[in-house]
Order: sequence, then C-alpha cells, then structure tokens
Amino acid sequence: MRVDFYQLSRDPAEGVLPLIARNTLGAGARLLVVSQDEAQLGRIGEALWTRLPDSFLAHGRAGGAHDSRQPILLSDTVNPANGARFLALADGLWRDAAEGAEDFERVFLLFPPDRIHSARDCWRMLGQREGVDRRYWRQEGGKWREGP
Repeated sequence: MRVDFYQLSRDPAEGVLPLIARNTLGAGARLLVVSQDEAQLGRIGEALWTRLPDSFLAHGRAGGAHDSRQPILLSDTVNPANGARFLALADGLWRDAAEGAEDFERVFLLFPPDRIHSARDCWRMLGQREGVDRRYWRQEGGKWREGP
C-alpha cells in the first residue's frame, strides 16, 4: 500500500481533490473520498464539478441507488461501494485497519496545518508496518513538491 501525505498549506482539501481525482480516473482507477464533515463533502462535490473546467469528474454521494457505478464516491465511512482501490481521507483523519483504510492500493491523507502532529504520529505508525510505502508532499509556490 502506498500512502501519500499531503500537507495543505495554501489550498483546502476541496481545492486539491479535483486534481487527485482527475489523475486517479486517468490511471483507470476509482476513488473513494471520505470525510466526517458533511459540509466539507458538499464543498468537495461542488469542486469536482467546477474546479477543473476542462474535466468532467462524475461523482456521487454514498447511499444512493447507483453507488457501485460511481467513479468517485463521497462518503463519511470507508466503504468502497464503488469498488475503489484508491482512498482520499479529506478530513485528515487516518482510519485504522478495522475501518478498512489498509485495504486500498493507495491512500491520500490530506491534512491542514493544525493536524500536523497527528499526521506525524500516523507517519511513524505506518513506518513500522510491512509493505507500506510512504510519501510526503507539500505545497511550494503553487506546486506540489515531494520531500520533507
């Protein structure tokens, strides 16, 4: 499993997720976006429609009749009803193995500056697990750069 840590400093999760979603769909994969914050899920849904005018990022909210058909599914739980192998944790909260986060090929953990301590704890915890490839990304002048 690969875990990409995205430290949000300039843009909120809803500003970054359309780019991640576009790249995920471009790779032929499906995406599950999880947040416990319903308002944030609403902002993410709006951003998926409007943020990238050159892209059509079809998506739906979990709990609908067509969840399994959604290329991008927005949910408050880690339940990939759309068959997603990629997971975006938009609220910056890691979900442990019992919640299913470790069942994905790739996880994007997006966290704001006020969650840096919990992200560091998560980084250390995942570093002790077999088969976890961790990457750290930060915003620098409007671009994403890998590294500390």
